[in-house]
Amino acid sequence: MILQRTKPATPSKRHLVRVNYRSLDLNKKPILKQSIKGKKNSSGRNHLGRITTFHRGGGSKKRYREVNFSRTFNSTAIVCSLEYDPNRSAYIAAIFDFVNSDFFYILAPQNLRIGDIVKSGLELEPSLGSSLPISEIPIGTSIHSISPKKFEKGKFSRAAGTFSVIKEKTDTQATIQLSSGELKVISSKCFATVGEVSKQLHSFTQLGKAGRSRWLNKRPTVRGVAMNPIDHPHGGGEGKKSGRSRTPWGKPALGGKTSRSKKKNKL
Repeated sequence: MILQRTKPATPSKRHLVRVNYRSLDLNKKPILKQSIKGKKNSSGRNHLGRITTFHRGGGSKKRYREVNFSRTFNSTAIVCSLEYDPNRSAYIAAIFDFVNSDFFYILAPQNLRIGDIVKSGLELEPSLGSSLPISEIPIGTSIHSISPKKFEKGKFSRAAGTFSVIKEKTDTQATIQLSSGELKVISSKCFATVGEVSKQLHSFTQLGKAGRSRWLNKRPTVRGVAMNPIDHPHGGGEGKKSGRSRTPWGKPALGGKTSRSKKKNKL
């Protein structure tokens, strides 16, 4: 079983559902020490020390794994290990490039195994984990880590279990459909990686207790109606208060503008 339920020895374990890592060939410790650097926990604060993102703070200390999202060069590499990354929902793979004699991390596609060969370049046959232009990939193929513009790193379909599908394609443009159903038109010269992102059952996992959320840098969320009038527009009142939904700064939260300006999506 990939999804694992633990014996309810405590109330917190009764609803715990997690991925069984023993069924996967994952390394517990990272093998590429040169691709790891320290990461500071901002706790939702900006450069002035003011909280700009609520409900963040604490959590386990993490080190950032530098993942290569721009595989636009010619390479032929072998998968050395599959690892867990605390900074993203999907797994990562450490590969060794024979052509450039270099080690680096990539996003691990579904069904990728240790010892597989992954390639990148302009003229390749599409295979699992290979990075090549969309013009060389057949219509209907599942892809991930898609660059929105030429010579940019992959930004679309990078979360666990996500993928995009090529719907239409011409000499200059291609239409892709994201996992959300949204259609985007990008250049056919943009690079993408063949396959679906690993850890497809990530959305079915359950933390089981509040302590696991605190380990993940998530602090409790307090409802506005439970606050005092000075803390939130929804606060105060003798009973359960109802009315128009407002943000903590008094702006309309439903049916109104929540930001000063909204840029139009060119894609």
